[in-house]
Amino acid sequence: MLDGQRVIEIKVAAGAQTTAGLAGRLSSSLKRLADDNTRLVDQIIVVEEPPYWMVAEKKADGEIVPGLAVDERAAQSFGISQRALAEQYRDQLRAAVQQYRSRRNPEAWLRGTMLALLVLGSYVLWLIAQRRLIQRLRQRLYNHSPGLQVGSIRLMEPDQLRPVLLWCVTLLNWTLLLLISYLLIPLLLGFFPPTQVLAAGLRGQILAVVRGLGSAVFEAIPSLLAIAVILAFTALLVRASNSWFRALDHGRVRLPGFYPEWGRPTGRIAAVLIVMAGLVAAYPYVPGAGSRTFQGAGLFFGLLAALGSSAVATNVISGVMLIYTRGFREGDRVEINGVVGTVQDRAMLVTRIRTPRNEVVSIPNATVIGASIVNYSLASREINQPVAIATTITIGYDVPWRQVHTLLLDAAKAVNGIAPEPEPFVLQTSLNDFHVSYELNAAVQDTRFYRETLSDLLGSIQDQFAAADVEILSPGYHAVRNGNRSTVPRPHP
Repeated sequence: MLDGQRVIEIKVAAGAQTTAGLAGRLSSSLKRLADDNTRLVDQIIVVEEPPYWMVAEKKADGEIVPGLAVDERAAQSFGISQRALAEQYRDQLRAAVQQYRSRRNPEAWLRGTMLALLVLGSYVLWLIAQRRLIQRLRQRLYNHSPGLQVGSIRLMEPDQLRPVLLWCVTLLNWTLLLLISYLLIPLLLGFFPPTQVLAAGLRGQILAVVRGLGSAVFEAIPSLLAIAVILAFTALLVRASNSWFRALDHGRVRLPGFYPEWGRPTGRIAAVLIVMAGLVAAYPYVPGAGSRTFQGAGLFFGLLAALGSSAVATNVISGVMLIYTRGFREGDRVEINGVVGTVQDRAMLVTRIRTPRNEVVSIPNATVIGASIVNYSLASREINQPVAIATTITIGYDVPWRQVHTLLLDAAKAVNGIAPEPEPFVLQTSLNDFHVSYELNAAVQDTRFYRETLSDLLGSIQDQFAAADVEILSPGYHAVRNGNRSTVPRPHP
């Protein structure tokens, strides 16, 4: 070795010497020879001293000092003759000494210093340019920070995305700074002879890292291609599945026993199953999938799933049962667990109902599946029969029942929201102590306006009975005829 670099290689040492000991002694002798400029490289010669060929140094007075003996075994280890191996050693030693001395002359030091100053100047200019660029980029983010939007879906607002982008800019700034600074160190050390060995070691480390990354990327290319093919095929299957189930939902495709409203939820379930199958198929091709890191992450997520799976699974299974039992669908007017309104959304976990006051009530599917569901829209959609409104009033025995029937039917006919077919009808449901109970039944034209129609019907009943001067004793009013005035309201002016 000379100056940290290998000069020659010894496989077999002559005589009783060991290769390691011989190499160490030759390295020390070579270093002394290279440092002594009075000893010329031409003085390293090859002489024959049977049974050896010697690499020796010829002194100025003609004395020959042996340095390295090459025997037949050493020549055979390289597959060449003794003389050829000795001459090869001589040439390599001469070149190493000459290169060692050329790197340490004043001209080399001056050239190294100038190059180092040039590189440092370029480095400082690069730091200034990077700092200005980062400052401009930060200012632009402060003044014109974009939002994150995919198609028509707004994922993040500008105020939410700005801190993330600023953090990414800071990370990029420090990454470039550290990387360029680390690459600068071996470059500067390589300009000066005493530190060239250290520079070579650092360059070797950098090259080893680069080769490792390149090798890993190259080895991962087949797996990444397999993942890309699987994900592309999965995306195509999801699109085809969504298109087919959308056609079922719109009625363009019909299957015996498959109701159109099953199309969209079944499409969602099919899409989830296809994506899960694609992820399972692609997982073995993920680089490092068999490492302990992935195993630990899988164990962690499995634990989370086990802790939260009970309630989630119950709601998901309940949601699937609600879909296929056809209790209701989006847009239906229903009453669930005391909540009356229109079904806004039927998700896998909850059912959302919008009340007439525009309140959105979320009911877990596990609660929905265990409650009684009143659907005001199903009859008109499935069997083409309207939903009827039923309201009960009590009228005294002094009013003929036929007159009460007529007044109630006239009140129903006067309301726009009441359907003409089937015709309204009245039932006498009870003969009470002081009055008779009459129940009016009338079909609603549009269940979306059920409450409004009921309100109009009650107002029309009051108007009809007030115009006929008939007292309504509901719910249990008892009129004592001892001079008290009638409860019939005065005509509206």
